[in-house]
Amino acid sequence: MSSSTPQPSGAPQQPGAASAAASTGQQSATVLVVEDEPTIATAIAQRLSAEGWRVEVARDGLSGVDAASRLRPDLVVLDVMLPGIDGLEVTRRIQAEHPTPILMLTARDDETDMLVGLGVGADDYMTKPFSMRELVARIKALLRRVDRAAQAAATTPADPPMTMGDVTVDRAQRRVYRGGEEVHLTPTEFELLVMLAGSPKTVLTRERLLAEVWDWADASGTRTVDSHIKALRRKLGPDLIRTVHGVGYAFEPPANQ
Repeated sequence: MSSSTPQPSGAPQQPGAASAAASTGQQSATVLVVEDEPTIATAIAQRLSAEGWRVEVARDGLSGVDAASRLRPDLVVLDVMLPGIDGLEVTRRIQAEHPTPILMLTARDDETDMLVGLGVGADDYMTKPFSMRELVARIKALLRRVDRAAQAAATTPADPPMTMGDVTVDRAQRRVYRGGEEVHLTPTEFELLVMLAGSPKTVLTRERLLAEVWDWADASGTRTVDSHIKALRRKLGPDLIRTVHGVGYAFEPPANQ
């Protein structure tokens, strides 16, 4: 990551100001940035607008929740430390109203903070200071995953639900149940679970998971895989996913299946 926080060069564009589609080929997406530091908020908004995305900025937690409800953005970039209510509570409220990809920004490289953020519904996280190039790459990857999921749901015949012990994965509805109760998974967690469950007992390397689930070619993000696996285990139990130390992970269905 970069060793310095990006600096702004002017005011952010307002929603609808972007004139071109994002270079990834997606339609011009709407991105909500919830960040209370004006320098960082302005720099992020400028860079994302330059990518062709419509951008709106909220400067505190409650404003962020209101903006998400009003805009229904395609993605939210969200700082953890906010005035009013913090980013964790903002995430809970946004996800409770409408599932939305969230990229969380944290000032501390603390795995506990990361796991809590993923646990309440964030899809990805970055630690400040960060590079704008990496931020844009992460956003593009998140948007591509959402697009792929929507296209697959529209064009692929419905697959029957997968049942593993007390966990059921409904791929057609993108819903997961444990003991009959629905478990909220972020889009990233769902894709990770489906990929692992689709190859039971097969060891998948962190690099392969990163490339196919996150759409990243850079293996430096393998710690992100580990954090998402921990979040899945918190939600679905510790026994479904086996760690193969130094290699990756394998899905382990219950012995009676």
